Amino acid sequence: MAIEDDVLVIGGGLAGVTAALSAAEHGDRVRLISYKQSTLRHASGLIDVLGYAPDRGEGESREGDGRSEGPLSDPFDAIPDLPTGHPYERVGLERVREALLFFDAIVGDAYEGGHTPSNALVPTVSGTVKPTARYPASVAPGLASDARSTLLVGFETMPEFDAPLSAAHLRAADVPFPVRGATISFPGELRDDAKRTRYAHILDWDESVDTGTGAGSAPGRAVLAETIRPHLEREARLGLPAVLGEENTGVVRRDLEERLGVDVFEIPMGPPSLPGMRLEDLLYGALEEHGVRVTTGVPVVGCEASDGGRRVDHVLVDRKGQEVPYRADEYVLATGGLVGKGVRSSRDGVTEPIFDCHVPHPEDRYDWFVDDAFGDQPFARFGVAVDRELRPLDAREKPEFENLRAAGGVLGGYDYAAEKSGSGVSLATGYVAGRRAGKEVRR
Repeated sequence: MAIEDDVLVIGGGLAGVTAALSAAEHGDRVRLISYKQSTLRHASGLIDVLGYAPDRGEGESREGDGRSEGPLSDPFDAIPDLPTGHPYERVGLERVREALLFFDAIVGDAYEGGHTPSNALVPTVSGTVKPTARYPASVAPGLASDARSTLLVGFETMPEFDAPLSAAHLRAADVPFPVRGATISFPGELRDDAKRTRYAHILDWDESVDTGTGAGSAPGRAVLAETIRPHLEREARLGLPAVLGEENTGVVRRDLEERLGVDVFEIPMGPPSLPGMRLEDLLYGALEEHGVRVTTGVPVVGCEASDGGRRVDHVLVDRKGQEVPYRADEYVLATGGLVGKGVRSSRDGVTEPIFDCHVPHPEDRYDWFVDDAFGDQPFARFGVAVDRELRPLDAREKPEFENLRAAGGVLGGYDYAAEKSGSGVSLATGYVAGRRAGKEVRR
């Protein structure tokens, strides 16, 4: 027998979770199905709405040429001028604003940035600054708009963050604050390939570690503070890799601040990302609070249509080789793009594998890319095209199904990496797709 719900969301990333939470405000029975572990733990934890806008140049058409301009101070000023078909153009400016307010309500004081429509500039491990709209509270004291002097500290066992090099890059970028870098030994016996969760665990629970001075053991935070202290001169703030606890980050930061007498902030890192894991915990906790049923570890492998092919009747879920039908009134597709394999490419073309939705793309594979590795790559915009209800469109620009919507990376018409818009698009389209799916159920 088929498992039945009001709204079924496929995909466990930011778009899928947002869609499920949004739908849960209107539908009584909402289910989220996710095959693999959430991609949130691989993300920076920053919420980028629009950092760089496509630059069409004077007199160019609305379709644009794909180049980017920025970084943008106010992303909302640029959204109305985005090309036709861009996900933000599909949902509209006000829905983008609503989606961010929806996010703010979920995460509470764990995130900052909601006090202003402007982007903040967040220093990264590479020594650049990234425009972002929402950022973890642990990142806030390190914003590039703050003119206070800064010391960056990296760890010998974490070679992916070279603090002196990062500081040099920031100085070269002419940031408005003095910045230096230093590298120290992290307390305890950690290998160079130690997982970041191991660093976080030591600080979370203030584990006893060897002081390295021959004086025996002491709590990890105290040893870390004493190791950093000789490197501080007159800096007003201290930047560390984002490993300051997984569950007790606020406590860890306050403890270090009190011991050292400076503000302490985290620098977002690549995967595995502790800020991403913390965000995942917040969002999945909200799913539980809202009564969303979460089914994980099983792939959705296909669908069956009804009503003359106009509606999705049910999807098929592979449970240990057996295809089990899951039926709902409304569906949201949030499986990601080419990287997440929500969109797949082969010698035969580019496809969406579950609903077989049309993915616009040139027939000639040589038109999928340009020779310049840093150029405007057409494949970066591959994804399903949608109407303003976020329903995927077929080759004739008609809805594939009346009761299917799409959100997040599976959408085409934008380059999230170049625009720095991935999280914002996932939030906005997930919010709108879930809201409209839930309202359809209530009709």
